[in-house]
Amino acid sequence: MGTCFTPVSLNDRAAYYALWPQTPRRSLDYTLPNLWGWQEHYGLEWFFDGVLCWIRQTRPTPVLWAPVGDWNAVDWMAALRKLPSAPGEERQFVRVPEELLHLWQKALPGLVTGEETRGQWEYLYKQEDLSTLPGNRFHKKRNHYNSYVRTYGEPDYRRLDEAMVEDVLAVQDDWCQWHDCEDSPSLRAENDAVNRVLSHWNNFNGLTGGSLYVDGQMVAFSIGEPLDKQHLGVHYEKGLTGFRGVYQTINCVFAKQAGEGYTYINRAQDLDEEGLRQAKLTYLPTDFLRKFTVRVSAP
Repeated sequence: MGTCFTPVSLNDRAAYYALWPQTPRRSLDYTLPNLWGWQEHYGLEWFFDGVLCWIRQTRPTPVLWAPVGDWNAVDWMAALRKLPSAPGEERQFVRVPEELLHLWQKALPGLVTGEETRGQWEYLYKQEDLSTLPGNRFHKKRNHYNSYVRTYGEPDYRRLDEAMVEDVLAVQDDWCQWHDCEDSPSLRAENDAVNRVLSHWNNFNGLTGGSLYVDGQMVAFSIGEPLDKQHLGVHYEKGLTGFRGVYQTINCVFAKQAGEGYTYINRAQDLDEEGLRQAKLTYLPTDFLRKFTVRVSAP
């Protein structure tokens, strides 16, 4: 697809961060920590074309992602013609937010088709729900939280900074050993992404995190970042096995502390993993950031 694409690099982060806030719908997939963390696994590349940053993955097969930038300031017919393709060839895009699909369908009538990819939908929760666990709807989550408090005392929550990265990586390593990451390609890839992001903590705008300590030992962490003024996204959340209620507690306290002032918490997708889907549904999402696989006929 041409020679304009180069591997996603932190050297170009200023150019990316200039376009990111102009993007009308900001998916957790497209944050710089996510692109950088998964760059090697997916072979992620980009090129900057005025008001847009085009993104593609090269592994396991080449496919485009949605572009980042001001979608409303683009001549889409002209922009898409810059993407190399054979005559009559369809261009395929993955992880396309619903809002961009609709914009393309309006701007390119008859040329755009979309197919929902449920496993890529990002779960949106009310910040108030996750931080207070109100009413009968959340009584099981609240019971787990209360069990943690009875066993370990009031949560010793600490905001993450670069000095605590070593403790976070120790929890991640312990978690990986318990879950046999080396024998799971997906868990091994996620572990690499966590390590890549944490080892470059200060290169990312707005990256935030929180942790729980018990008797001086970090037992859980959560890392996220603001997506816009209303949405806080969560990249990673891990807790040590054997600490009862640790996940419900880090989820709740992080939503309360880091999520203060936000309306929604975006807790990413389930990747069609049934167990993960059920776990996410138990927190009663209020909505989804819907994404599609989109095909655009060559204009």
